Amino acid sequence: MEYLSKQKYDEITTELKHLINEVYPKVQDELAEASAQGDRSDNAGYREARRIQGKTISRIRFLQKVLEYSRVIDPDALPKDRVSLLSRVEFTNLTTNKRMTFQIVSPHEMNLEAGKISLKSPIGAALMGKKVGEIAEAQVPSGTLRLRIDSISFD
Repeated sequence: MEYLSKQKYDEITTELKHLINEVYPKVQDELAEASAQGDRSDNAGYREARRIQGKTISRIRFLQKVLEYSRVIDPDALPKDRVSLLSRVEFTNLTTNKRMTFQIVSPHEMNLEAGKISLKSPIGAALMGKKVGEIAEAQVPSGTLRLRIDSISFD
């Protein structure tokens, strides 16, 4: 089971409705039009429409599975004194003395450019459950990172 923020759950639901109600019917129309042009073996338009249909169906099924196996997390039920899902963590890499801030999110919400790391990433997993002042050790491809938790907040 995966946990999603309310915002991400709503984004997935909106995308799924858009695909089912708008994109897929349009793809079906394009496929019917391409099919009506005759010989399918020599019809590039038909092959392209089938490819788009397959991608659309695949995306719909993926989003349905995500929603089926996900639950919206209640931020009020999360501990405020330790790193947990949806917490914003400021920490210092003790090797480089560099400070970083990331929000811990589900894998579906991960976005490094927005400062969001997955709780299943090596750093996210190492930070989970730690309190301010504790040291987390993350096993990354380049070795072991020692990270000191400087602050924990919730948006």
